[in-house]
Amino acid sequence: MMSLLNHFVFTYPFCIWIFSFIIGGLCMPMVLKIARAKNFVVKPNKRMCHTGAVPNIGGIDIFVSFILTYLLFEYDNLLHSQYIFIGIFLILVVGFVDDLVDLSPGWKLSGELLAGLFMIVLADIRITNLHGLMGIHEIPDAVSYLLSFFIYIGVINALNLIDGVDGLASGLGMVYCLFFAVYFQLIGEIHLSVLAYSLIGSLMVFFLYNVFGRSRRKIFMGDSGSLLLGYMITFFVFRFCELNAVHQGPEQYHMSAAPAVAICVLAVPLFDTLRVMFTRIKKGVSPFSADKNHIHHLLLRIGLTHIQVSMILISLTILFCLLGILLRNIPNGCLISIVFVICCILVYVLWRIVDRKSNSQ
Repeated sequence: MMSLLNHFVFTYPFCIWIFSFIIGGLCMPMVLKIARAKNFVVKPNKRMCHTGAVPNIGGIDIFVSFILTYLLFEYDNLLHSQYIFIGIFLILVVGFVDDLVDLSPGWKLSGELLAGLFMIVLADIRITNLHGLMGIHEIPDAVSYLLSFFIYIGVINALNLIDGVDGLASGLGMVYCLFFAVYFQLIGEIHLSVLAYSLIGSLMVFFLYNVFGRSRRKIFMGDSGSLLLGYMITFFVFRFCELNAVHQGPEQYHMSAAPAVAICVLAVPLFDTLRVMFTRIKKGVSPFSADKNHIHHLLLRIGLTHIQVSMILISLTILFCLLGILLRNIPNGCLISIVFVICCILVYVLWRIVDRKSNSQ
């Protein structure tokens, strides 16, 4: 039986999402029931755009379906992934506790760092090569660890902050996972591909409930889900960059500007987080303070619905992914500069539209 499953996985890894989708769909009604029974709900606040109390533990369903699917097909490799899954569990707990008691930034950061320690230090999944960025290739271990933790904290919190309208974080997550799943499959890293495809199915179930759920069927991802998603995307980014550093797989799939391509893929949340934090610092307030100045809030201000905002930003992400693939072998600095300029232009145009909309009212 196990040999048949292994054969299926290595032959059709792109079908794995179906299993996590089925498991997630079966578990979601139970998660909703528990959330309402235990009052795991969130009410409207200055950061969220909804009405009424909505369950906010969608991350639990994502976690359960993702893990069970991986165990179903990759149980034999669990020993080699034990530190990663301990880290996943820890980041889930950090997010869940934050959803319940609203942790201070310091405590939340401490929990994130503890979970990151299992991936970056114990599992040794980190950035060791800058691929020629600023003329640098291999970097010393001390720099590698510091840079990896910095990127890890940046990515998971960027995805945490972008989770502000229905379907956005999960929709972006599916695009990210699909990009990495297909790439890992093409270069023969099937175990990594299975992880990414498993997460796609889990996110898809949540997306349907989050976007199309009505009344008692609606659910939010919560920090448990967004931090979990950020953790896995960081893991994929690290492996993506490192596999390209050693030229793993066929040469036609090699990306000499792998770090810049990863920035292309994550351009929307990364640029938005940098922009918002810079704006807060410029105003003399804490960069961690809550407000409604994120890109999705600006799009809502011009009259778009939640699903329209999500579809626009998901479509933009797909375009950035295509840009990264097309320009994958130009210098890292050039590609990063191109993405940065495009983002600046788009935000400038959006702000002009917002100002015009405000002045006309």
